[in-house]
Amino acid sequence: MAIARHRSGSVPAARALASQVHPVFMLPPIAVSLTGSLLAARATGSFTPTVAALHATAIFAAVYTAHVKDGYVDFFVRSEDDDHPLSVGGCRVALLAAGLVFVAALAGLFLTAGAGAAALTAPTWALGYFHAPQLDTHPVTATGGYPAGIALSLLGAYVAGAGTVSRTVLGLAGVLLAVLLGIKIIDDAQDLAYDRSIDKRTVAVVLGPTRARRLAEGILAAGLLGVAVLAAVGVFPTETILAVFAFGAVAAIAHRAEPRLATMLLVRGAYVFLAVLLVALWYRPLAGPLPVDIGVLGPYTYIATEVVFGAFALALLWRADAIPNAARTIAVLYPLAYVWDWYTLEVGVFAIELRTGVNLLGIPIEEHLFMLVVPALVLGIHETLHRWRARNARCE
Repeated sequence: MAIARHRSGSVPAARALASQVHPVFMLPPIAVSLTGSLLAARATGSFTPTVAALHATAIFAAVYTAHVKDGYVDFFVRSEDDDHPLSVGGCRVALLAAGLVFVAALAGLFLTAGAGAAALTAPTWALGYFHAPQLDTHPVTATGGYPAGIALSLLGAYVAGAGTVSRTVLGLAGVLLAVLLGIKIIDDAQDLAYDRSIDKRTVAVVLGPTRARRLAEGILAAGLLGVAVLAAVGVFPTETILAVFAFGAVAAIAHRAEPRLATMLLVRGAYVFLAVLLVALWYRPLAGPLPVDIGVLGPYTYIATEVVFGAFALALLWRADAIPNAARTIAVLYPLAYVWDWYTLEVGVFAIELRTGVNLLGIPIEEHLFMLVVPALVLGIHETLHRWRARNARCE
């Protein structure tokens, strides 16, 4: 039986089987598996390479199964693809081999890490094998299969290493699930016309492109809000909020982009999002001594920060040609800000320690600068974004 569809022999067969290894598709779930193992090692203080390798192998076999089965259905059953490197028999051999590898890895997990880890890992193979043609025809399962596999990969690896699941990892899995769901809905919209022609019911087909895009962006926003809430209640460290700002900026740029470009931006943004989350969870940089403590400037500390951020605000306003408009807005805002600042200082809402001690009109000189710098920075960012959007609109 020839494994390769176009040529016979062991070398073409090996190449055909290897062609089903797609790094872009397979690396994220495997990387998340290893991440779960490392987070478990940090929580327990010990790392078991054998358990981590068994789980990563199981995830690889599950994703390989998904890719082979999907290609088999698209080419031999639906006639969607133009070509396929494996023959029908080759697809069956690949599926059998991947299934045996998965079963062996799952058995190893059961024996070394327990039933919990095996129970969380087993569904990943089912998601892969039944993705086509069963799951990919319904909008919920077609969209949620891959994100659910990613979340299970994280949870399974963590439980395999730690023996139990933590609130932090549960929260991280939920956030990843939401963000990837949103990206998947936008990604599916690229094939809207073709999916309609073959009666494939993706979210974009069922809801239409506009409502599907709104739903996707709502799910993305829910994922980011989830990070903020988990940070607020102490499940995530405070510094994870930086991941919200990082991905939120990418999502704002992708908002006006067509599905293909939006997907490219959001996928890359998701890598940054996950990286910032993991750095914050692993190192907790705000929990220890600050890497740079400008408190050594003593009474000039507060004013030094205002000079730095004020210079940034001025640069933004100058680049956006908005200095006159900003000056008028700040002049109108200043009296209200002054009264507010004076009152809060008088009633003891806050105290300023690292300041020069120079007062003007009853409040520290630094507060006068603060009431100039903050509105200038807000207006500088606003004007920069407004002009950027206007320039993109003209290009379109």
